[in-house]
Amino acid sequence: MRLRSGLLIGLFGLVVVLLGGWYFTMAIALLTYIAILEFFRMAEFTGIKPATKTTLFSCFIIIVSTYLEAIGFIDREIYNSILPICAVGICTWLLLQPKSGTISDIAASIFGLFYLGFLPSYWIKLRAIQSSINNSPNNLFSFQSFSNSSGLYLTLISCLLIVAFDIGSFFIGKSFGKRALSPISPSKTIEGLIGGIICSISLATIFGFLLNWEYPILIGIVYGTLVSLMALVGDLIESMMKRDAKIKDSGTFLPGHGGILDRIDSYIFTPSVIYYIIIILKYLN
Repeated sequence: MRLRSGLLIGLFGLVVVLLGGWYFTMAIALLTYIAILEFFRMAEFTGIKPATKTTLFSCFIIIVSTYLEAIGFIDREIYNSILPICAVGICTWLLLQPKSGTISDIAASIFGLFYLGFLPSYWIKLRAIQSSINNSPNNLFSFQSFSNSSGLYLTLISCLLIVAFDIGSFFIGKSFGKRALSPISPSKTIEGLIGGIICSISLATIFGFLLNWEYPILIGIVYGTLVSLMALVGDLIESMMKRDAKIKDSGTFLPGHGGILDRIDSYIFTPSVIYYIIIILKYLN
């Protein structure tokens, strides 16, 4: 059952990434919808009462507006106003309740908006990046081939690097792990972390050669390491919240895997970092 559900998750992810557009956007919206419910369920175990419905609606607005801005349907200034407006709306909703909310209620709601609305929306931004052709590098250390890669390639590669990190850290940690990485997640080891990073770097370097990136080894090292560390941060953040809520899994949506949030935690922090690195490199080149 665990293997079957894992394969179905991977197939679903591959299909929606390849399709892109509204298919990819709605897939992100669906996954984040379920993940927010699981996140607020954890929060409720600690006595927090977040603005669940308002935050769900706000996250959906952010994700849809991200795609609309990416295709040029709405202006960037309008798009930039949506996050603060949603945050104000959530706070206002909590103020209007018969029993006034607490600092924890407000903090959990706003964090949920940022954690599972704003950050995942960067997958849509990353997927929407258009490749460009420029054969006249302006400086010695030009990364034009990498920075001009299409959003499809960058999204697929980033996801595969996270998978490589997860698989590598699991098997190497299980076989050779002796030193615990963090008390937050006792099963994770330093050896597993190093093994996962090596697997991610190796795969990134292979893609670098296949796609003719400049300095494929250097890019592979930086790309693989960044993705691995962001995946680790996402994993540990969710583990910390589950420990606080005193639960093993965020939910039961996926047989043998736990909840949706348990599966996507490694994917939350990665896209924003990769996206802005690409934007910076495009600017420098």
